[in-house]
Amino acid sequence: MLPVVTFINEQKGAAVPSATTVLDAARQLNVVLESPCNGVGTCGKCKVQINAETVLACRTKITQNITVFTQTKEIENKTLKILASGKSFEYPLKPFISKTFDGEKTLVYGGDKILGTETGDTANSLYGIAVDIGTTTLVTAIIDLTSGKETAAESRLNPQSAYAQDVLSRIHFCNSSGGLTTLQKTLTDTLNEMFAAAAAKAGVSTQHIYEIVYSGNTAMLHLACGVSPKPLGQYPYVSQIQGGEHIPSANLSLNISPFGLVYLPPVISAFIGADITSGILVSQLFERKETILFIDIGTNGEIVLAKDGALAATSAAAGPAFEGMNIVCGMRAGNGAVESFHIEENGTVSFQVIGNEEYPLSAVGICGSGLLDITGELVRSGIIGKSGRFSVTANSDRLREKDGKKTFFITDSVYLTQNDVRQIQLAKGAIRSGIESLLTALNLTADEVQQVEIAGSFGYHLNEKSLLDIGLLPAAFKDKVKFVGNTAQSGGIAFLLNTDCREKMCSAVTEIRKIELANNEGFEKLFVASLAF
Repeated sequence: MLPVVTFINEQKGAAVPSATTVLDAARQLNVVLESPCNGVGTCGKCKVQINAETVLACRTKITQNITVFTQTKEIENKTLKILASGKSFEYPLKPFISKTFDGEKTLVYGGDKILGTETGDTANSLYGIAVDIGTTTLVTAIIDLTSGKETAAESRLNPQSAYAQDVLSRIHFCNSSGGLTTLQKTLTDTLNEMFAAAAAKAGVSTQHIYEIVYSGNTAMLHLACGVSPKPLGQYPYVSQIQGGEHIPSANLSLNISPFGLVYLPPVISAFIGADITSGILVSQLFERKETILFIDIGTNGEIVLAKDGALAATSAAAGPAFEGMNIVCGMRAGNGAVESFHIEENGTVSFQVIGNEEYPLSAVGICGSGLLDITGELVRSGIIGKSGRFSVTANSDRLREKDGKKTFFITDSVYLTQNDVRQIQLAKGAIRSGIESLLTALNLTADEVQQVEIAGSFGYHLNEKSLLDIGLLPAAFKDKVKFVGNTAQSGGIAFLLNTDCREKMCSAVTEIRKIELANNEGFEKLFVASLAF
């Protein structure tokens, strides 16, 4: 008789072949367990409870009937801090979709073409959706195309992160049998849930939603559209999606109007996508006569340098450390996460935990902003040296041995290891070397940069001091940093509401100078130099 596994809080179970891992069983039953290392046992994030014992789902084989307890994504989605808004600019209301009532029926237009007809007068029910498809998070907003106003919004974790954490890992996952189908379906199912939830909030029928704008990096657009991202992961790194085009929403199994459309904004290159096109649009980088550095810090750090309207762009594979992954006590920005940290001159430590403003919470982990704060403070106070090693002479009762290695304790159960510091070094080194490469490409120094705009949900929760302390940003950027929020989403809304923005950016992206870091002579030396704190 086959053993039976039951995921108790999802109320799902099945008989499975003996020696099936708990992770594989979960995937067969559509139970989402986070496994950014794709089940090789290195990330430690697929923890579940079996008989009150905490184990890794990817390392635990089912040989007898078991009951499994997991933390559901619904719990995490409710407590996660996801930024849904960002910097924008003024533009006239000029959507692609319009409606007219001819006395008998309503005609729905896409530009000057009739997309379909509806019974009766539905001319005033005209909506679109802007979607920010982030590597880690998803944000959707229903927009009234007759007024330009947002009527409702929804945020979630990107469910693809349960299978592979960063862009490169997802590209690799798609090389496996059924990988692309799995990633597209799990995303589409979640988006449909978000559309339905937002529509219910707004009192809107999803059948009256006619256009969706997908704003996301190039790899995310491939996965959302079911297009193989394989060419993105091998030389010469070519995108199969150029953007500036529509796809029928029915082709993507999206639950909106039967003649709805999905608009893909223009992409810049294989690893500089529509999310950055959206950011360039709302920050008006082509229009400003200044020297501005625009950075979207995340698993894939995308960087644009503008000098009097001339733009150069690059991307840096920062990896998942900034999202709290590959960090022993790392977690997303949810309740119980240390989000800020400070060491006083007398050595006293203080920190802020997400959720404490509502009720007292103990720290259970460290999210990205807390991670950079902790590292920055440890560097500033000399507990971490320039090389990234914990100092042997540091005077701190929080720097103690754990498993024979120096470890810094925030609480008795939340700490930063030496390997964690290395992961942060690699991530910050990638971003810093990208910045330096762009400065060199435009023959500029850091002093000549007049403003630094940091975009993204993760970036919005950072502080300038930490970024300077760890050397992610040059010291010359002090007092120049501005956090502009989720410009991928605000730019997506601009694309949705104004067709002139689409035409303008389709032309503008062709003028952007693309810098491929791997092809830059001396980049390896630059990257190594950028690792130092």
